[in-house]
Amino acid sequence: MSELVTGDAVVLELRPARLPSRALAAAIDLAVVFCVFILVSVVVGIASVTLDEAAVAAIGVALFLLVLIGGPIAVETLSHGRSLGKLACGLRVVRDDGGPIRFRHALVRGAMGAVEILMTFGVVASIASLVSARGRRLGDVFAGTLVIRERVTAKRSVAVPPPPPWLVGRFSQLDLSAVPDGLWLAIRQYLTRMHQLDPGVGRSMAARLADEVVARTGIAPPQGIPAAAFLAAVVHERQARDARRVFSGARGASAAAPVPVGGAVETAGGTVGSAGGIAGAVGFAAPSGDVAPAVPGGAVVSGGSGASAGGAGSGAEEQKGAGGSSAGFAPPG
Repeated sequence: MSELVTGDAVVLELRPARLPSRALAAAIDLAVVFCVFILVSVVVGIASVTLDEAAVAAIGVALFLLVLIGGPIAVETLSHGRSLGKLACGLRVVRDDGGPIRFRHALVRGAMGAVEILMTFGVVASIASLVSARGRRLGDVFAGTLVIRERVTAKRSVAVPPPPPWLVGRFSQLDLSAVPDGLWLAIRQYLTRMHQLDPGVGRSMAARLADEVVARTGIAPPQGIPAAAFLAAVVHERQARDARRVFSGARGASAAAPVPVGGAVETAGGTVGSAGGIAGAVGFAAPSGDVAPAVPGGAVVSGGSGASAGGAGSGAEEQKGAGGSSAGFAPPG
């Protein structure tokens, strides 16, 4: 893989095409071009039977230049680097910075191709491609172009293994805002490949990654939780938060018209009294104060009516009996 840096300091990971695929694409292109050249030569030869030898020779040279050299140049220019052979092999000609080629790039490539491909039967082009680190022939070097692979076999993505059931939701109070993206990527790569590692190496990597997460969050899990299980639970918690954020944004975008404060609203099922009733009808509303998280018992602790407070009390007692500390890090008994 070749890393190319554009003018905007963006790193492009391009896969240069190697000699076998380029040779196959060139063979297809040459076969098509020679078929067209023979066809046109037969038609022109029949039409020029009355001309003298000098005129026939001039027409032959013009056909050679127009069909065998001008044809590939025109095709690469109009298709932005994708001739018939390159299209069949999944290749494309691009500039050194990854952009599409123009007429001048195709002209230099075609002129050099007449020397290193047609006149030397591809020997010079093959040697240059083998010597070049990115598989470029002389035409690519002078034109400032590169032949890349457009069709790359997609690797099957491996899902992150889920955490143990007794750890799901135990880290809901953990602050993950200070964990950088690079550390998340390292954790995901470890979790998807931990079964391929040596057990000792895997445990040391998991411990090191867990220590980095603890250093970023400031809260360490208690003893008894394996480092790999802790990492899986933290990644699961982050994914759950991202999913809730996306779904909350989608629901917020499709919300109804603004509700007048303190006023009644007519709905399909009747009249909803005020903002509290609207929250129950729509399913969500912007809280006016601090709202405690939902408890396993099903009730939500809020500053509302006595019935909801009673339900929240029973749910809080169930959470306290099932869950350990307030941060939720304690393993099951």
